[in-house]
Amino acid sequence: MPTPPLATLPIRRLTFRDLSACADLSEDRGWPREEHKWGLLLSAGKGYGIDGPDGGLASACVVTEYGGREQPSLGAIGMVLVAERHARQGVGRRLMHYVVSTMDSTPLTLYATPNGRPLYEELGFKVTGRAEMLRGHFVPGADGPVAGVSTRSATAEDLPALLRLDEEVFGADRTHIVTRLPAFADQLRVAEEDGRIIGYAAAWPNMNTHVVGPLIARDTPTATALVASLAARTDRPLRTDIDVRHEELLAWAKARGLESVAFNTVMTYGITELPGDWTRRFAPVTVAAG
Repeated sequence: MPTPPLATLPIRRLTFRDLSACADLSEDRGWPREEHKWGLLLSAGKGYGIDGPDGGLASACVVTEYGGREQPSLGAIGMVLVAERHARQGVGRRLMHYVVSTMDSTPLTLYATPNGRPLYEELGFKVTGRAEMLRGHFVPGADGPVAGVSTRSATAEDLPALLRLDEEVFGADRTHIVTRLPAFADQLRVAEEDGRIIGYAAAWPNMNTHVVGPLIARDTPTATALVASLAARTDRPLRTDIDVRHEELLAWAKARGLESVAFNTVMTYGITELPGDWTRRFAPVTVAAG
């Protein structure tokens, strides 16, 4: 029986049952399997994929929607992957065209690798920013804790305040992400001043690292206090993606052992810049979810 051409294969919604196939696709492209991250994305977002004629997924991606349930105010596209055996045959372009059209008038954003950027530009995405990925073992400094900023583990009672702060800074409601953080992350910490929460951050396991994200803070000293408090409670290397406009935080992290690994381009479609307050938004939960 002849193999059907890729252009005729249907695009379908992925579910949590596709977790292993998504991880296989990541591995096929030389990425870590990242099953823990895939699990979050498939449960909090919408996965789309094309089944390969020879088994497994030929292509996949995930869209995480924010804002109103009926009419989202922002959609973040991530984990856009094409199996090596189907690369350069237009399957990724077809899937992205489908996702963009499915999202209709909803503004979109994504973090583009150098390889993916030409396709996204072809689809109409515009460059609006840049993020620097850092990785390494954190080495504590001699400067000690930030005066006036204390950190502690988040509790269930903090959730309403975290949701308010997160929506204010992110610019859209992402309750479905924030409420999953206590189970998804190994650490979830808040920064306080005079009993008021002025920032929060999580560290979640990804292969042999702990990814720091989200990182939301009133200012750079608060952000450094949160990162240092997370680092003090893990033996794993840290990994995070920092908005390059936060030069002071980047310099501080590099001085404490984290090294630059890569840069990703922040792109948007349908809006000229991301909503919210970038001055307090230091790092995403993951670049795959915006």
